[in-house]
Amino acid sequence: MARAGSVSDALKSRISTRAFLDTPVSEAEVRALLETARWSASGGNLQPWKVHVVAGETRQAVIDAVKASLDKDPFANESEFSVYPEKLWEPYRSRRHRLGEDMYELLGIPRDDKMARLGQLMKNYEFFGAPVGIFFSIDERMGPGQWAHLGMFMMSLALASEEAGLATCFQEAWSPRARTVAEVLGIEAPYIVYCGMALGHGDPDAPVNQLRSKRAEVDEFAAFSGF
Repeated sequence: MARAGSVSDALKSRISTRAFLDTPVSEAEVRALLETARWSASGGNLQPWKVHVVAGETRQAVIDAVKASLDKDPFANESEFSVYPEKLWEPYRSRRHRLGEDMYELLGIPRDDKMARLGQLMKNYEFFGAPVGIFFSIDERMGPGQWAHLGMFMMSLALASEEAGLATCFQEAWSPRARTVAEVLGIEAPYIVYCGMALGHGDPDAPVNQLRSKRAEVDEFAAFSGF
């Protein structure tokens, strides 16, 4: 049985928080989280991650630059990679679709209200109101293994945040504006921005934060032999 404050507790309680309070988070608090997450595993101990933490004026500068980019060309894609494969197949297509429908149902947004759904999507580019944003980048010469290790680091940071009573949301929505973000933050080649993360205190009264995504049962993805 998981003990209070265990890794198991953190894994089961963490959600993608999509509404935050304006309660400040200090630089010292974020540094403490990174101090923990830096012990995340990586093949060959390459530690292939770079992190940019934004708050205050810098956070707002990122928001303003991305808004201007969206206003200029809302369909531009500055990413060096695809977040999802084209024409997702089952069961992945249904899982993604179900998550979206469950979220909009909680928000009371019907399927045909395209503008309201777009408005919810656009909240990504304000970090859902979180006072701190974190961007993760990686050297584009790195391979799939190092990208996996970056993901391991990101999850370590999210779990450390959960333990500290802070909420997070990984935001691949920033990827289509990766070059704009990189320009604001001075991230230069060969590094490319993978995604962002909102960090702060979740709003417990926001309906969207009641969303709990469905997860596949163990027997759907695991095979056992030799026992």
